[in-house]
Amino acid sequence: MFDSDKWQEIFSTISKNKLRTFLTAFSVAWGIFVLIILLGAGKALHNGAEKEFTHDAVNSLNIEGGETVMPYNGLKPGRKIQLTNEDFELVNSKVNHIEHSSASYNGHGASMLTYKKQHASFTVRPCMPDHHFLENATIVEGRFIDELDIREYRKVCAIGMPVKDELFKTEDPINKFIDVGGTPYKVIGVFTDPGNGDNERIYIPLTTSQRASDGKQFVDNIWSSIDKEGLKKSDDMVNQARTLLAAKYNFNPADLNAVRIENWSMGYIRIMNMLDGIRIFIWIIGILTLLAGVIGVSNIMMIIVKERTKEIGVRKAIGATPVSIVMLIVQESIFITGVAGYTGLVLGVGVLQLCSGFDFDFFKRPEVDFNVAISATLLIVVSGALAGLFPALKAAKVQPVEALRSE
Repeated sequence: MFDSDKWQEIFSTISKNKLRTFLTAFSVAWGIFVLIILLGAGKALHNGAEKEFTHDAVNSLNIEGGETVMPYNGLKPGRKIQLTNEDFELVNSKVNHIEHSSASYNGHGASMLTYKKQHASFTVRPCMPDHHFLENATIVEGRFIDELDIREYRKVCAIGMPVKDELFKTEDPINKFIDVGGTPYKVIGVFTDPGNGDNERIYIPLTTSQRASDGKQFVDNIWSSIDKEGLKKSDDMVNQARTLLAAKYNFNPADLNAVRIENWSMGYIRIMNMLDGIRIFIWIIGILTLLAGVIGVSNIMMIIVKERTKEIGVRKAIGATPVSIVMLIVQESIFITGVAGYTGLVLGVGVLQLCSGFDFDFFKRPEVDFNVAISATLLIVVSGALAGLFPALKAAKVQPVEALRSE
């Protein structure tokens, strides 16, 4: 039940000690403000890191040929290891936990593309059908390269949105032919890719490119994504792939330069673990800052109880129960911490909202989860109750005669 007399007394006590109440409330508001800002900054770092990794598949291995630096089985160092389509099939069939895989060859590089009277220079990337999964590319029109295109050496291509805009303007590009370095390729699809510069490409079948150049089945790299079960075994997959290729090309498996294998999933896991550690550290700092404010409230309530000892004695002498005294002090404590905490929460969220317009590579969308904000508010209320409880219990034990004698 709402007790107006009790609230009038609380406001009267606060008004008599404005500076002290303000400083106490400020310490609590500052604590929750700092907590919200730190949590928002931590979330922004996490969002930024995830955004950087979403350009391509993060759970993946990239294999490239290199040059031996160790002698092995009577062979001198300095041998070049050139990967081929056969190695692509070998890795796909023998290495466990591969989800999607592609091989690419950069023999074309940048080429002049022509459609009617429109000309533009874009990167031409020969690849395999799964390549768009690894690039996180989305097909917006038509389709991507498929297995039939690979087997039949078809002269088809999938183009990025900038290529479509530059060459075709508002015209539908599907089933139209563009000239790629003197060879006509039929457009079978249009894609969009979140990676920087990855949209400014056209993809053609790897086998078509190999036949058009020198007929050799060379590939520059083999790129494979890892399924969920393989994420914790990615290092074993690296060793397995290196062992297979070492046996085929007769080089020392310990020779890391012979075949370079990048385990991008481990880099992603390390960065995410680091950010999780930062998030835990932020919680610790924020809670300690908040705790300092709550302790300040408790100390202030102790002083208030001491100053009102005679008043409390009079109350008990005329029949006030210990529970009513405890509730009065606890209610005052909850009110101060609750209002201060909510103010700090609103200010913190407001600052994060203002910062949301800033967009940096590793700092994106600072925000605080709604459940976290509610939890922080409840934490303030509980902390306020605890801050006032111990002084209130002390006040409830005051004997009326002793209280009336106190100065």
